[in-house]
Amino acid sequence: MSAEAPEILLAHHLKALKLPTFLREHQKLARQCATEGLDHVRFLARLVEMELIDRERRMVERRIKTAKFPAVKSLDSFDFAAIPRLNKMQVLELARGEWIERRENVIALGPSGTGKTHIALGLGLAACQRGLSVGFTTASALVSEMMEARDERRLLRLQRQMAGYKLLIIDELGFVPLSKTGAELLFELISRRYERGATLITSNLPFDEWTETLGSERLTGALLDRLTHHVSILEMNGESYRLAHSRSRKRQTSS
Repeated sequence: MSAEAPEILLAHHLKALKLPTFLREHQKLARQCATEGLDHVRFLARLVEMELIDRERRMVERRIKTAKFPAVKSLDSFDFAAIPRLNKMQVLELARGEWIERRENVIALGPSGTGKTHIALGLGLAACQRGLSVGFTTASALVSEMMEARDERRLLRLQRQMAGYKLLIIDELGFVPLSKTGAELLFELISRRYERGATLITSNLPFDEWTETLGSERLTGALLDRLTHHVSILEMNGESYRLAHSRSRKRQTSS
């Protein structure tokens, strides 16, 4: 057997076992451990740890990709000082994800530009990092997708997919009034997820104005009943977050 044969065989087995980090790092780490005088058990322990860390990173990346976030934003980059009405401790507690495991809901309310989407993205990213499946969409895109699926007779499949996420984030409810059919489809999806999955909704409208978007008081009442049964409400009624930032940037550039 040539000197190369065991190496080729090992590479083949590691690929079959789906251990890419093992394959990439084992030679370098073996030399390092030999230099440090570490035995084979410590060498293997280090190699296994590297594989596990890499595997978790790849899984997080996969969950982030599946979520279809418009941008990847963390809570670390959110300026809580700009929105004093927002309870920072409440947001950091939500980032731990226990409410998602309990299948509860979060509603972030506030005018346009107060950072609702950033908070939603930050909580979504935190959920991905904790091993939970996340889906992100806007209310208008979700309703359009459901109406298209209904016309093409694949609505049930889409509803199952949307109901399957541990956390579904519906951004910008209230920006666009929904058609009667659209509002009914949204209600049906929220009903499917009720006590089966966590939902996070952001809206620029206070609850008493949701009828303007959903079109029917009866439907709005029924939707709010389901959403607010187990809910955390994030009040973000401060000055526009982006406006404050653009002002501070102008001040910095002019000084």
